[in-house]
Amino acid sequence: MSEIRKQLLETMIKIRQAEEKIVAVYAKEQMMRTPTHLSIGQEAVAAGLALALGQEDQVFTGHRCHAAYLAKGGDFKGFFAELCGRASGISQGRAGSAHLTDPSVHIYSSPILSAMIPVAVGAAMSFKMDHKNAVAVTIFGDAAIEEGAFPESLNFALTKTLPVLFLCENNLYSTHSPLSVRQPGSQIFQRLRSPDLKTRQIDGNDVEVVYATLKEVIEEIRQTRVPQFVECLTYRFREHVGPLFDYDRGYRTQAEVEAWMAQCPIKRFAAKLIQEKVLTPPALDAINSHWCRLSDEAYQEALAAPWPDQSELLRAVY
Repeated sequence: MSEIRKQLLETMIKIRQAEEKIVAVYAKEQMMRTPTHLSIGQEAVAAGLALALGQEDQVFTGHRCHAAYLAKGGDFKGFFAELCGRASGISQGRAGSAHLTDPSVHIYSSPILSAMIPVAVGAAMSFKMDHKNAVAVTIFGDAAIEEGAFPESLNFALTKTLPVLFLCENNLYSTHSPLSVRQPGSQIFQRLRSPDLKTRQIDGNDVEVVYATLKEVIEEIRQTRVPQFVECLTYRFREHVGPLFDYDRGYRTQAEVEAWMAQCPIKRFAAKLIQEKVLTPPALDAINSHWCRLSDEAYQEALAAPWPDQSELLRAVY
């Protein structure tokens, strides 16, 4: 179990260091000409999910897709090259930040709100038709459940008994609109619960809870072929899109952001592992330094990589 815990921590640090590199260069160097939705503060959900998945399980996510992609084992250097629009990117520079898609690691993304929810259900339908023992996971924010695609997809998945995990990263905001002005006062997981749908709400900043819960849920779905819904309570530290802090824009306060930063999933878990003598402070520093160095190297390699050739402009355009 100690190796699993170390892996959970390292995956979160990998995501954090990669995105902190984006923060450092995004506005200053302007080499990433793509809107970027950071997962800083939300790393525990992706880290716990990735370790709970089976090899053939597939993930379908939205615009805030960096964490899921990196946790799932996506090409680290290809990730930076893609954000820089280079030919060595995972989509040859065509996708940018919000469309990260890599069939080799079974992850697919789209920035259109709730768009990948029905796609995940379609994948689960194919699993059933092909007698594959795989699970489809669709990751979305709290705002996506307000779109018609969500209840329609949920209804279809329940009716057809499809192996889908509906995974909600509830970070309390839709861009600048708080949850309280968009939805009724009841909790999302309670509102959706029914005799046909098992729902849970967990601390999305506790990576061990995320991993243990999702491992159990995914195996239940794999065995029963019945969808489930899990709501992870978490919080993004940075602005909705971009690298800055945005508590000066009137929709949330600095005190609120700092209160959530005090519950940072990485700091909490690292402190716990050190206290339990699973990890030493020097070992923690070494992990951080390792991924900081790899992020620097990947970014520099991306800048040195060629741009897509002009002749490729219309390829894969339909």
